[in-house]
Amino acid sequence: MSTSTAAAPRTRSPYWPSHLSPHLSIPATNLFYNAEVSAARYPDKPFIVFYDTPVTFARFKDEAERVAGYLQTQCGVKAGDRVLLYMQNSPQWVIAYYGILRANAVVVPITPMNLTDELAHYVEDSGASTAFVAQDLYPRIAPLVDERESEGQQLRHLIVATYRDYLHNESFAPPPEFVSAPRHVEGPGVAHWTDVLAAGHPPGALTAGPDDLCVMPYTSGTTGKPKGCMHTHRSVMCTAVGGCNWFSSSQDAVQLSVLPLFHVTGMQGGMNSPLYNGSTIVILPRWDRDAAARAIEHYRISGWQAISTMVVDFISNPRIGEYDLSSLAWMRGGGATMPDVVVKKLRDLTGLEFVEGYGMSETMAATHINPPQHPKAQCLGIPVFDVDARIVDPITLDEVPEGEAGELIMSAPQVMQGYWGNPRATSEAFIERDGKRFLRTGDLVRRDADGYYFMTDRLKRMINASGYKVWPAEVEALMYRHPAIKEVCIIGAQDAKRGETVKAVVVLDPKQAGSVSEDQIIAWAHENMAAYKAPRIVQFVEALPKSGSGKILWRKLQEEEAAAR
Repeated sequence: MSTSTAAAPRTRSPYWPSHLSPHLSIPATNLFYNAEVSAARYPDKPFIVFYDTPVTFARFKDEAERVAGYLQTQCGVKAGDRVLLYMQNSPQWVIAYYGILRANAVVVPITPMNLTDELAHYVEDSGASTAFVAQDLYPRIAPLVDERESEGQQLRHLIVATYRDYLHNESFAPPPEFVSAPRHVEGPGVAHWTDVLAAGHPPGALTAGPDDLCVMPYTSGTTGKPKGCMHTHRSVMCTAVGGCNWFSSSQDAVQLSVLPLFHVTGMQGGMNSPLYNGSTIVILPRWDRDAAARAIEHYRISGWQAISTMVVDFISNPRIGEYDLSSLAWMRGGGATMPDVVVKKLRDLTGLEFVEGYGMSETMAATHINPPQHPKAQCLGIPVFDVDARIVDPITLDEVPEGEAGELIMSAPQVMQGYWGNPRATSEAFIERDGKRFLRTGDLVRRDADGYYFMTDRLKRMINASGYKVWPAEVEALMYRHPAIKEVCIIGAQDAKRGETVKAVVVLDPKQAGSVSEDQIIAWAHENMAAYKAPRIVQFVEALPKSGSGKILWRKLQEEEAAAR
């Protein structure tokens, strides 16, 4: 029996949860084993609820195995093959994910926001010949299908899911039209989800081990084309099990899964952790603040993993007081720091503290989380189990003195193996230190005396205004204090005198629209922050561009600003 343990971080926060060991023993199994265990323990209990239609753990496991058998016998999927998963949150998304794993293959989750040209990159880069797609997205991927066997990397098989196939009961809320639409897709390479299940092909042996590839989420692609992050069953299991332990989750929890499942935070917190734990997830296909509130009330939902933009929208709902939210016991998430004013509004509304965390596609979700009993606002948290986190000068790579900002680097069991088919990018992403492999995050952080980490900014997002370094995240946090600002993104704008100056792209609170001008926001900013930080340009917009996971695409705004010069 192996007695090896991972090395603990060199320093640990005094607020580390006292009931937890700093080391986490990760199960040496493939991820599908969690489905087998929960199906054996709780066969008749709902794992998934979709608009009042339950899918029990036993049914979930059975349908995933049917999907796996079809992939192997009809699509020729072999161990290690990549399979695309391209649809909105739904029972089919979760079942397909585990069906791919049961076939010993690798999940390639794709944001449903991608269009045909973007999809072509994922097909070519991953080498996938099979994809799961929802019927509302089928027209985007259909042009990429070629049923002919060839040397090239062509998509030949599409398993098309119709969301309404899992709508059997009266619902607490009316589903969106794209969910309730009837089946209509026909085309080359198409097999329908219901026909796949009805075929009943049994899968072959489950051979994937903990160190085989499991899932390959692609980075956002803000620099160059998206890159596939190679994660093993072990690295995925690490944060799935770690989340259950950190938050002391119960098998009787009922969780709202509305964060996109293609994103690692939603994937782990909204699917893989609950399956390991044996708890129930209530799935919404996309964000809808009223549907979320109704679901919380209807199902007595105990927890909800979200990002700051969702919470901002949720609490700004003028009807929020009509819903019973008393069942909520926790809310947590990440993606962007939560503004002070939003934290206070959430506390006043629910009595809850929002527990923030930090992670990346490269780390399969969280490496840092706030201790639930002692969270700090606008904070990444503390390093979780077995994470060795250090802060270095981004140029010299020497560690910086305590309290100073620098680039975050990490060695941890949840860190990816590298970027698929891209050894150069992999080499650039890692450094060796003290005999260990550290991931360079590209994020600038500082650590306080209590061992909590705070984001300073992205390494390349600094604005140089007359020689002064302006970190946009800091300015955004200050801007959120203005009562008329619902959302804001800070970018750099060209200035003849300063070289660069600070520009704020602002979405106003609808109740405040028309009552404040751009000049008034500029004047307020100069009154509330250092002159070099204060935006000298303010632009009102209806909405900010966001990724499929809800993150504000600051780089897109920055590129548009540069193109307009």
